[in-house]
Amino acid sequence: MFKTIGVKSIAREIMNEMETEKNISPNITLSVVMPAYNEEAHIKDNLLETSKILSSFLHRYEIIAVNDGSSDSTWQLIREASDADSHITATGYNDNHGKGFAITTGIKAARGRYIAFLDSDLELSPALLRKFMKQMKDDDADIVIGSKLHPESKLDYPPLRRMMSYSYYVMLRMLFNLGIHDTQTGIKLFKSEVIKPIAENLTINGYAFDIEILVAAHKQGYKISEAPIALNYSRDDLSNGRRIKFRDIWKVFTDTIAIRKKY
Repeated sequence: MFKTIGVKSIAREIMNEMETEKNISPNITLSVVMPAYNEEAHIKDNLLETSKILSSFLHRYEIIAVNDGSSDSTWQLIREASDADSHITATGYNDNHGKGFAITTGIKAARGRYIAFLDSDLELSPALLRKFMKQMKDDDADIVIGSKLHPESKLDYPPLRRMMSYSYYVMLRMLFNLGIHDTQTGIKLFKSEVIKPIAENLTINGYAFDIEILVAAHKQGYKISEAPIALNYSRDDLSNGRRIKFRDIWKVFTDTIAIRKKY
């Protein structure tokens, strides 16, 4: 059965494509969005290190560092990194809104033909993006996502976290049947014309924003490819105050159910 598409819907899609194209710069190949919340211990060094790594395989790139209402000196250090390296753009806001909101803010500012998300703690190396870009071309994919459950991934990862990741995968498979194994790993690569329109309609600001993006992309028929990663996990380290709390897990669960209802 053929689906009838109204004239207004077609016009809206054309306008979205034109708006996306207008916001792309031919001088930038890759935009890397890096959200940061209370990351003063490492944010400046990590931004500069990211730029150094990207420059080893790209000439035309930008890093959009987004301060998500940090209460420490993260914002000042992001601006210092921007002053030190012209590839780094500092942006942000005063109130904390969540990782999803921060990344959406970065997407709106991004001008590259490809847009990546990368966690600012650098548990995942920016060097992975070189392989992601090659895999996107080889697989003719619209999106490439890092996957902890990929058989070639190398993980320094607690058994409890492995079990949680797999359990969440089972839940997502039952709810959405996306055909992918890991939605939450903090490195993803998109074609700009794919992610920008999707980002305009996101409703989840927290950690589950990844799921909403991938569900929306899946519904629109975009091809999603999974890539292996190397991960050195530190979020359960009590010494750095970044332990994943029960309320974070519960929030991801409730947001996931909200996404299921929406789609």
